[in-house]
Amino acid sequence: MQHNNPYFNEVIEAHVLIQQWLAGHAPQAVCEQLLSRFSPRYSMVGIAGKALDYAGLTQFFRSSGGAKSGLEIEVFALHIISEWPNGAVVSYQEKQAQPGNPATLRHSTAVFERTAEGRIVWQRLHETAAG
Repeated sequence: MQHNNPYFNEVIEAHVLIQQWLAGHAPQAVCEQLLSRFSPRYSMVGIAGKALDYAGLTQFFRSSGGAKSGLEIEVFALHIISEWPNGAVVSYQEKQAQPGNPATLRHSTAVFERTAEGRIVWQRLHETAAG
């Protein structure tokens, strides 16, 4: 699914890689490609309320390849909250489903920045469980 907005495309493309990596459908190079999408200053608060920095994210992804067999991720309801020449704040909803487990739904807000080279990278993410 392609959108006219490059920030929406980044959200979707990153989640495709996350699904491939965690579900075990990808070589190690996919993990490194995924990690390159995040700023070294990246931080997040996950769905369980735990804070994670770039080092923690790196450790999580590198140790979790194939850990969620059958994982499916759906991203929808993307909205621009604010946009400026070198970045944006985007909200979206994310549904994760894995065989044998109840699906989870989360509301997410992400802050993106454009690097000097024009790449869009994740700066901050906050996830909240949907009730």
